[in-house]
Amino acid sequence: MSGRFVDIPIMAPTVHARELERLRAMTPAEKLRVSDALWREARTITRAAVAQRNPTWQPDQIERETRRIMSGGRA
Repeated sequence: MSGRFVDIPIMAPTVHARELERLRAMTPAEKLRVSDALWREARTITRAAVAQRNPTWQPDQIERETRRIMSGGRA
């Protein structure tokens, strides 16, 4: 595994089953809201990490790098 990712222990089967039940019970609109919130949170965390690693960068540089990272290098 590359150094970019953290190993996450496999979820306990009962927790996994409950999580699947909850996801299946969600409406499409709820799923969209959750995925949007997760995306925004990931972007916020990524932006903060870029700013911390590059304290001399201007906001536009931080934003460009954040977009690049979040797009998988295609921005």
